[in-house]
Amino acid sequence: MAGVRGASSRGRGIRTARSGVYAGMDLEKSAPAARGEEPRGEGCLVVAVRMPVRIVVLVLVVPVRMAWDALVVAGRFLNDTVLRPLGRASLWVARAVFVWPFVGLWRYVLVPFGKALALLGKVLVALPAVWLHRHALTPVGHALLWVYERVLTPAGHAVVRVLRGVGAVCAAIGAGAYAGLAWLTRYLVVVPAVWLYTWLLAPAGRAVAWCVKGLVRLVSVIVTGVGTVLYRIARILFVLPALAVWRWILAPAGRVLAVVVREVGEALGHAWRVAGRVSLAVGRFLGAVFRWVFVEPVRWVYRSVLTPVGHVVRDAVLRPVAEAARSAGRAARQALSSARASVRRARADFRRTLLGQSPEPRPADRREPIGREARTLGSRTTALTKD
Repeated sequence: MAGVRGASSRGRGIRTARSGVYAGMDLEKSAPAARGEEPRGEGCLVVAVRMPVRIVVLVLVVPVRMAWDALVVAGRFLNDTVLRPLGRASLWVARAVFVWPFVGLWRYVLVPFGKALALLGKVLVALPAVWLHRHALTPVGHALLWVYERVLTPAGHAVVRVLRGVGAVCAAIGAGAYAGLAWLTRYLVVVPAVWLYTWLLAPAGRAVAWCVKGLVRLVSVIVTGVGTVLYRIARILFVLPALAVWRWILAPAGRVLAVVVREVGEALGHAWRVAGRVSLAVGRFLGAVFRWVFVEPVRWVYRSVLTPVGHVVRDAVLRPVAEAARSAGRAARQALSSARASVRRARADFRRTLLGQSPEPRPADRREPIGREARTLGSRTTALTKD
């Protein structure tokens, strides 16, 4: 059973390797399935164009993809190490040069100045205007309102009544004149005009309209015949040759060109993906070479050589030197302290020699003061008024 299982696993490994080898040659079959499309029927032209185009495009695209990946890596490194710190420094400088001065100007100059202007406007404009409105304009407005209500309104009502009477008299006179003018206009103008239209103009207009309709029909028949003849001539001379050229020359050429363009596009996508895998493999190989040629030797030298040597130097040289430096520092500080104390005593002795002994200071009494007792039944003061 173990032998059978080993043979089956080896068989699966061989099939997997073969499928990996032929995967690059059959990507055109797997691409539609990966995109969720149904495989389409392919003719001999597609099969004849596909492989040469993919080989040529792959040879041309691989260097471009590798150069593009190298530029991407270099750009990321440049962005992380140079451009981003430079941008942060530029942003800080821009804030320090442009933003902060304007903020300080706004906060410490313009805002106080604006508040001062607002206060000045309130004192010089708003308060006088309010006083003028309250003590001058309002009384004058009340007086004008009284005049309007008590004097002008009754006078206006009287004038309106007089005008209404005059308007009624004028309306009566105008109605009589209008009735007379309407009767004269009807029998002198309207009745003759209706008779002229009914018995002369309408029959003449109908005759002219019938003639115009016949002329229009004749012209339309002539134009339709001429148009039909021109259409037949244009169809035979231009449309049918153009349709034949389109159907038998341009459409097949367009289909061939569409097949070529489609295959070139698919070949470009396939070559770009393959070139990405090749570029990734080359990048990993170069990274591994750089790691094993430079990084690992440097790490080994640091761990195996520099670190023990550094520990030896630290234990044998740096620590004794640091201890000696600390001892020398302590000795120097003690010497300086002794020198300062000697200078202080010499100065005190010199002051006593010139000025004499200074009096001893009395110790201050730092105890809390003792107040009087609180009020009792026989006293007249309280704890608040005892002082």
